[in-house]
Amino acid sequence: MIHKLFTWPLDTVLAVANKVKDEADKELYDIEHIQKKLAHLQMVYEMEEISEEEFESQEEDLLRRYRIAKEREQEYNQATKE
Repeated sequence: MIHKLFTWPLDTVLAVANKVKDEADKELYDIEHIQKKLAHLQMVYEMEEISEEEFESQEEDLLRRYRIAKEREQEYNQATKE
């Protein structure tokens, strides 16, 4: 009982930190979210609201995140099959 009393604040902080990490990963590596951002980026570029340099920079970042997301998805699918 006393042990729980002392570790409760730490457990709470760890739980919140894990939730924040999960949400950040979802934002960064959610395939559907990345696809929407790529489509929006393309639209903004075609409307000449951003430069070609800015487009290429953002596109490169989004495509890198997309590749990571697909790799994670494949790893998850393989792990659930085993």
